[in-house]
Amino acid sequence: MAEYLVREGRWALWLVCGCYLVVVYITSRGLIAAPRYRMLQARIHDCRARADVCAAGPGGRSAALGAVTERLDRLERNGQVAWRLLPHRWVVAIPLSKLASAWRVLHEAESQLLRLEEPGEITLRVHALRLRLASEPDPTLRPLAAELAPRPGDAAAERALLIAVTEQLSRQEDEAFEREYELQRIALWLALTGLGAVLLIGLVLDHRLSLLLGGLGGFLSPLIGVMRAQRPASWGVLVLAPVGGALAAPGGLLLVRMLADPELNLLGQVFLDNSWGASARPIALAIALLFGFSGTLFSRLALAATGQLMPVAGRAAPRSGIPAQPPAPSAPPGPTGRRIP
Repeated sequence: MAEYLVREGRWALWLVCGCYLVVVYITSRGLIAAPRYRMLQARIHDCRARADVCAAGPGGRSAALGAVTERLDRLERNGQVAWRLLPHRWVVAIPLSKLASAWRVLHEAESQLLRLEEPGEITLRVHALRLRLASEPDPTLRPLAAELAPRPGDAAAERALLIAVTEQLSRQEDEAFEREYELQRIALWLALTGLGAVLLIGLVLDHRLSLLLGGLGGFLSPLIGVMRAQRPASWGVLVLAPVGGALAAPGGLLLVRMLADPELNLLGQVFLDNSWGASARPIALAIALLFGFSGTLFSRLALAATGQLMPVAGRAAPRSGIPAQPPAPSAPPGPTGRRIP
């Protein structure tokens, strides 16, 4: 099987990379964005209920309330703000950039609703927000609870403080998620670029089997980490780990070949015979799996190779006609004038 993959297994590498590309696409549009999209839909429905309550109040349907309702309609329809957030397109039609802009528009609509709600509702929201901020584990948010101290008889100041604190929290939430989305987009771009490099190395250098085993090791590393730590891992790590493991496998074999070269002779003959030039052997495949599994192993070996390059580069090659070593000094003459042999 291994020999077949080495000789005729180009289709296998294409198939694995194509399937992983589909997984990356579904991850970026569904697994990452779907939870925030469901929360967005729930908040839109909550804003519609609040808008209906404001419309039934003494003030009736004002122009500001109509503008808020129009914003909510554009978020749920094929509007200009988030033109691909369509419920009938499944979760794979949720780009992260459009989702971030949709949340900003929703927060603006919620801020506008605070300006239109009744004083009794504002007082209730102030108490609820103050209790939530007081129980936050983040110590930077607790001082905001002191800003929402009760102000009896001053409904305008109470409303203004609630709007200011809510907008501050919404801005912090938007910035945090946009930074997270940006990191995820960088990880997805690196994964796509890495897949191209995997195909190039596998088809040109005939290291398909070591690439596949390195990718398997890169997949096992975060899997075992999640199972042992029982905590969620970053999406960027989960997406990049198989691609990085696949690329680290042939690179590690090349580093092993360099350090096992007779000029350096740091790793011995076994690694010399089971590295870059014999990537289909079992020991070489096991080394590729280890390099894909452990990124620290690759970095340590790369640092060791870098440390060995300096002494090798500093060695001056002997020129023609010049002895490699200086001649030994002649013995001093003895007491009779003869030289001691």
